Amino acid sequence: MMAVWGRSLVFILSFAVWLSALLSIVSAHATHRDGGASPFGFIEKLGGCHKGEKNVTHLHKLKAYLNRFGYACTRDHSHDNDDFDASLEAAIKAYQMNYRLKPTGVLDKETVDQMMVPRCGYPDTVNRTVQQASGMMKKKSSGSLRTVSHYSFFPNRPRWPLSRTNLRFAFLPNVPNSARQPVFNAFGQWDAGSRFTFQYVTDVRQADLTVAFYRGDHGDGSRFDGPGGVLAHAFAPTNGRMHFDATENWSRDPTPVAFHLETVAVHEIGHLLGLGHSQVREAVMFSGISTGVNKLLHADDREGIRVLYS
Repeated sequence: MMAVWGRSLVFILSFAVWLSALLSIVSAHATHRDGGASPFGFIEKLGGCHKGEKNVTHLHKLKAYLNRFGYACTRDHSHDNDDFDASLEAAIKAYQMNYRLKPTGVLDKETVDQMMVPRCGYPDTVNRTVQQASGMMKKKSSGSLRTVSHYSFFPNRPRWPLSRTNLRFAFLPNVPNSARQPVFNAFGQWDAGSRFTFQYVTDVRQADLTVAFYRGDHGDGSRFDGPGGVLAHAFAPTNGRMHFDATENWSRDPTPVAFHLETVAVHEIGHLLGLGHSQVREAVMFSGISTGVNKLLHADDREGIRVLYS
């Protein structure tokens, strides 16, 4: 009888440990999903804010967010600059237009939800049409505005020389072994969907492109902000550097509580080749991505790289 009770007690304790671990995972996922643990979580508390409001807590952080991601507004991000002014309204309208949301200039639910999505650290490309229509830039000429494009390029459209169709890539020592195959797969997608071919080399000095994982600051003026914020970033041609946030929960296969590394790598390689962010939500080059999402190269991505190198 004592042996039976002993086994029962062990089972109960084991089940309790398993249940506690499961609840921790679910709780962590829920917190991440609603923005509580995300560097962008403060935006949720700003829902409904509009022009004319004064002393709104954390509004200066929203201005810093918008400036960081390509939507210039008030440059003063001090803690006493929490007023919703005209420049902030214009920046929000530009953001809404770029993401094909209703351009109200108000932090409505759809806008807040989009702003909280984990994303690439490279700024969005806000073209002159959006800048003028939103009020970010004064109109300098009359006439109708042109249709906003879908794919985009870096300012001045930098690209690799047309003679360079084969690019070599290498991993820095801080890249986990588990991350290497997803990155290989990502290069394979662009190999099949563009004019480029990619060759893996072990010597970083011979590489045109490099892959690295970092935590926080990494010595070149750029930084990561922790889980659920900026996932990765890359530089325009012909810099060749691609960085991932080592603190994120990455996965080789799509899972509900992790970011699909191959998908994010395909996005960042697009930047290395010269593509900016796309307005097409299904495109790999769309700026944001949630956990569990797996994307392949979209027709918009392939068309963008074709136009850039035509």
